[in-house]
Amino acid sequence: MAPAARTAVVLVYFSLEAAEVPEVPLVHSLSTSLVLIALVAILAPLAARLLDRTVRVPIVVFEIVLGILLGPSLLGWIQPTEFVDTLAQFGLAMLFFVAGNEIDVALIRGRPARRAFAGWVVSLAAGIGAGFVLAPGPGGAVIIGVALCSTALGALLPIMRDAGESSTPLGVAVTALGAAGEFGPLVAISLFFSGRELGPASAVLLGFVLLTGLAIFLASRARHTLLHTQVTRTLHTSGQFAVRSIMFILTVLVVLSMVLGLDMLLGAFAAGVLWKVAIARAPERDRTVIEAKVDAVAFGFLVPVFFIDTGVAFDLRALTASPAALALVPLFLFLLLVIRGLPSLLAAPAGSAAASKRAVMLFGATGLPIIVAVTAIGRDQNLISSATASALVGAGMLSLLLFPLLALGQHQRAMSAGAAKDAY
Repeated sequence: MAPAARTAVVLVYFSLEAAEVPEVPLVHSLSTSLVLIALVAILAPLAARLLDRTVRVPIVVFEIVLGILLGPSLLGWIQPTEFVDTLAQFGLAMLFFVAGNEIDVALIRGRPARRAFAGWVVSLAAGIGAGFVLAPGPGGAVIIGVALCSTALGALLPIMRDAGESSTPLGVAVTALGAAGEFGPLVAISLFFSGRELGPASAVLLGFVLLTGLAIFLASRARHTLLHTQVTRTLHTSGQFAVRSIMFILTVLVVLSMVLGLDMLLGAFAAGVLWKVAIARAPERDRTVIEAKVDAVAFGFLVPVFFIDTGVAFDLRALTASPAALALVPLFLFLLLVIRGLPSLLAAPAGSAAASKRAVMLFGATGLPIIVAVTAIGRDQNLISSATASALVGAGMLSLLLFPLLALGQHQRAMSAGAAKDAY
């Protein structure tokens, strides 16, 4: 063998010897977790469909509960991994993109938006006040306050859409409440937990809002002929220009928000609004197909991973370690109803019946994604205990399970009473 060839063989040999071979247990754990997460994503809608005739339970509740069941808290079949956590973060970003994309600004403009944001300010003040009673310091008080003033728009919009209420007065009120209850907390998180003083943080946030606002304004003025032509041309081909454009806009604004030290969900929310404006003048048939594709990517893949991972990461042991920690769950659930639900009545449609107002209150008090995000920040910065974080997330899960179900029941009662009155 020639000297050069022998040298090459020796180099390859030592390279292989020095290479770090992944540990088999780690690969096995990741593979098992991925398969089980995919299985849970299939079982959740089947379970929801099975119970649909008796009680309508949101799919995300099954995703979280099954995640808890199979996660380290109980069976331990699914273990937290960095790869799954990254996918879950993509899912959370996609959830907020969909929320921003589905907000019809023209529909909620005026009274609904003004009253919804006024109610949110009241909720934030009341939530921080409650936080000072329940948390050991001001940072923890703000964490609890932000969690208690949130509304799960991304989770409520599919519920409203499935119930055929998206464009009704109730749907408009819930959309306005959700917009305030997701955008407001994101602003608060970016101000108080960016690592900067309040003054510089406000300046950076204002700069981001102005920049994205300018982009949305320019997008609303442009005709986007080239964009719409390319979208139409690749709508049913491997090009998929619309989906690729969505991922590009989402990535750019998420990365920009992270570079500026803001919460990444603020960028995801703004990306949804920007895309809605950019595609608004495309043919309606194309927009319908694109929405279906976005739903497929979001609710068929990424968003379920986020909710399942939320269940997997849920610290059930910390919650059940003491009766005091467990008692926080119903307390936080009650505070969601009082601190977020009651101020939501400001956004109730004019002339609403008592049952409709109760429905608005219950929808407004439904929260989870922001609660998960802000409690993770509080836990990482040692502002709240793991037990408090788990209690807040547990209350959020219960609110998502109970409040929309009760709200739809109240709304149907109001509709039935109105129909009976008209018939009489």
